[in-house]
Amino acid sequence: MCGRLTITHPNEALAALFDSVPGNDLPQGPNFNVCPTNTLAVVTSDGGQRRLRAMRWGFLPSWYKAPNDGPLIINARSDTVATKPAFREAVRTRRCIVPASGFYEWSAGDKGARLPWYITRADGLPMALAGVWQRWGDVDTVAVVSTEAGPGMAGIHDREPVILEPADWPLWLGEAGHGAAVLTRATGPGVLAAPYRVGVEVNSNRAFGAGLILPVAA
Repeated sequence: MCGRLTITHPNEALAALFDSVPGNDLPQGPNFNVCPTNTLAVVTSDGGQRRLRAMRWGFLPSWYKAPNDGPLIINARSDTVATKPAFREAVRTRRCIVPASGFYEWSAGDKGARLPWYITRADGLPMALAGVWQRWGDVDTVAVVSTEAGPGMAGIHDREPVILEPADWPLWLGEAGHGAAVLTRATGPGVLAAPYRVGVEVNSNRAFGAGLILPVAA
């Protein structure tokens, strides 16, 4: 599961990292509490030309007649993304990368408490999250692909977003032929920094500011 992100790297840095042309309508940051339905900067490739484009986080299948016509789809499971009607065309022809500086995950505490953790890359670089996208009306919408959690998420959650390494980007974006399904695996050892607890303020989608990623005692 991946339900909240941070984006603290500037759009110019993301465009340079992914060798992409930035759009004029990208969300401005930093944003320490990116929530579903917010706008994300997303990397796509068309004929080898990469673009950094604005998309709504929350995949809207083509048959939705209104944005609230069904559940808000923010994640696509790697084990069913190729077979579910909502995603099977998108995963073949509309794969994308969702840059993120980090993401939050929650573990269960006493009496049903939700305890937030913050996760980043160990090298401090932006994460490249695997995604699929769909045009709905005049809005581009996106979901993050998730997979079974690797060792870096042990004890926090049983799923994590698919995090792509630079060598994987051409294959996922469709620039390097077929076979992208092999990339939907858990993150290997050493890629993620040790997750740390943050304050429960981030449990609210109205919370904002750099204080949300400050560590607290576990």
